Amino acid sequence: MATESDGEEETTGKLSGSQNLAVDDDSREMAKKAAWSVSSCKPGNGVPSLRDDNLETYWQSDGAQPHLVNIQFQKKVKLHLLVLYVDYKLDESYTPSKISIRAGDGFHNMKEIKTVELVKPVGWVHISLSGTDPRDTFIHTFMLQIAVLSNHLNGRDTHIRQIKIYGPRPNPVPNQPFHFTSKEFITYSTIR
Repeated sequence: MATESDGEEETTGKLSGSQNLAVDDDSREMAKKAAWSVSSCKPGNGVPSLRDDNLETYWQSDGAQPHLVNIQFQKKVKLHLLVLYVDYKLDESYTPSKISIRAGDGFHNMKEIKTVELVKPVGWVHISLSGTDPRDTFIHTFMLQIAVLSNHLNGRDTHIRQIKIYGPRPNPVPNQPFHFTSKEFITYSTIR
């Protein structure tokens, strides 16, 4: 699925996509807690098209590359997975081929955390935001930026049909190492 190559601050992977959106149960979608903006868009193809859960609609940029999607949070959040829906069969030269993922406190200090190459993707593309160190299971950030650096067939504008961002689900019981699911276990559990 993804092949990772070594880099100092950057990890490059080649991804093709999957028809199913499968995300770990310990994850929650964080996008509703964010303010979204894009660098440009065609009328009727802006941010709402990225977030409407409809794979028939899409954001379409309208300007020079790189094309940017900015996702800003009011407070620092933990994020570990970015999922995009792109479709090379439908969008051809509008399909992103190289994406840079950046994070930071705001526009003034964005730092590239990952670069991904998409190879004629059709479906959901899962991009892990965790670092190369196994202890780095998430990033802690105020802002995430997705930069489309190039498109397939040297296309100018881009189409992205959906974007979802996931963070770890908070443990409902502080200092409890397990996530109890049955009512009986929750009733009789104790915190030491």
